Amino acid sequence: MSERALALKGPSGSGRPLQVLVVEDSTDDVLLVVRALTRGGYAPRYRQVFTEDAMRRALATETWDMVIADHSMPQFSSTAALAVLKESGRDIPFIIVSGSIGEDIAVEAMKSGAHDYVLKDNLARLIPAVDRELREAAVRHERHQAEALLRHQASHDALTGLINRSEFERRLEAALRDARDLGRRHALCYLDLDQFKVVNDTCGHRAGDELLKQLVVQLRCCIRESDTLARLGGDEFGLLLENCSLESAEKAAANLLERVRRFRFAWLGTTFEVGVSIGLVPIDLSSGDVAGLLSAADVACYTAKDLGRNRVHIYRTDDAEVTRRRGEMGWVSRVKGALREDRFRLYAQPIVSTRDGRTLDREVLLRLEDDRGELVLPDAFIPAAERYGVMPAIDRWVVERVAASCGRWQREFPGTGCSINLSGGSVNDEGFLRFLRRAIEASGISPRTICFEITETSAIVNLSKAAHFIRELKGIGCRFALDDFGSGLSSFGYLKNLPVDYVKIAGGFVRGLLDDPVDAAMVEAIHKIGHVMGLQTIAEHVEHEALLARLREIGVDYVQGDAIAAAAPFFAASDG
Repeated sequence: MSERALALKGPSGSGRPLQVLVVEDSTDDVLLVVRALTRGGYAPRYRQVFTEDAMRRALATETWDMVIADHSMPQFSSTAALAVLKESGRDIPFIIVSGSIGEDIAVEAMKSGAHDYVLKDNLARLIPAVDRELREAAVRHERHQAEALLRHQASHDALTGLINRSEFERRLEAALRDARDLGRRHALCYLDLDQFKVVNDTCGHRAGDELLKQLVVQLRCCIRESDTLARLGGDEFGLLLENCSLESAEKAAANLLERVRRFRFAWLGTTFEVGVSIGLVPIDLSSGDVAGLLSAADVACYTAKDLGRNRVHIYRTDDAEVTRRRGEMGWVSRVKGALREDRFRLYAQPIVSTRDGRTLDREVLLRLEDDRGELVLPDAFIPAAERYGVMPAIDRWVVERVAASCGRWQREFPGTGCSINLSGGSVNDEGFLRFLRRAIEASGISPRTICFEITETSAIVNLSKAAHFIRELKGIGCRFALDDFGSGLSSFGYLKNLPVDYVKIAGGFVRGLLDDPVDAAMVEAIHKIGHVMGLQTIAEHVEHEALLARLREIGVDYVQGDAIAAAAPFFAASDG
């Protein structure tokens, strides 16, 4: 049979389009299959192949919805065709249509990856099989897309598209090994924007987000293709300059500084100037570990700010005075002072059902009262407290205050639970687990009314310890939520090992739900797969009614944010 006779045929009829690759050496049998598909409501556009080479070419050059293969061809069996399909890496339904096939052969084919088999004298079974396999292929495709999104999110920042902190640390580790093993020189820059808060406070978070995205474009124009730019925090960036001397790195940092200095950000008729402070650290044979490098770069950046901002400061090993000064003036000392002087304040925000408006829990939120009596939001001090190991002490303070207030809580909010955030340092501390048990028992509060929230990033640092911690407290009745979900996991595999009750969708995705198709896809994927796993979903940072309406449409179980109720003061211990 000529190559022309094997060309793509169709479409046949006016039904549902179907791209089908038919592995069959009999043209008459191909027509029988096509006729059955047409009668079943499809409009098949098909290609007939009956050799391994022809099938490989067809898979490589065209897109197919289905492969239908005869089992008993003289030189190319369905087993061989299935092997070619698997080798191609394509996830395409594979159905065997054969004149005769033994039960044992059919079972073996199914084990090898075939999706179904139909006898040629019973083609009435073909359409139900095709319908079913196309539906299941669509489900697999959606799942693969969701997994791909999560894998990308595991190593990238959702807003800017840059790699995130965890992936940056992995690349830093590789650069350190390269410096130690091969003697190559690299450099690390730590960039912190100056005046970013002015834009956020004046114009809101949408303007701040847009500023960051525009600024990333500017920064990328100044670096080499081999350099690695990452977003490390809200307005903090890291830059790894590989195979770069300190002198060249200093010039690169100066170029970045000048680029940002010339940049103007316009928003609703107002123009803003921003600056950047840069800490520069050489990476060579004498460099320590990743944590030490980042700490040194952070110190250098802080020093650049302290010396007047909008400048580069190079960290050197004799910068002990600068390090001590930063330790004295930084957030860590302020946090410890707030603990000593009892200057933390508790707020609470309800988490309500999208179906009936019932309040599930009230999440306990932390504020710090500074020396002037003004309240500082946790984003300002929690990162420093986590970095320097102060969070377990803060967590104990919170638990003690909540326990002391449980009497009034139960009187004023009957049937409502209390949701408490815990840090990774506390989750990985066996002593903290014992403390929690004692505190819950002494308070007299029902453990079922307590839900502990842990972030996914802190949970996966030590997955076995986190799972043990959760199981121990669930054993006495407490509930658990995995907070900020989607910001760090590469797949839902971790979730299978954490016996939580709720998944809180990361606020960054929720805020972009209406405007960003990627954020919308992430919210829907997390919700769908969460439900498949038997978990309830919570969307946080729901800031307006349109978001709330869309989340109801998706089916998210609970919501939290200013559109429902703003955070309000909790109770002081004396109120209990």
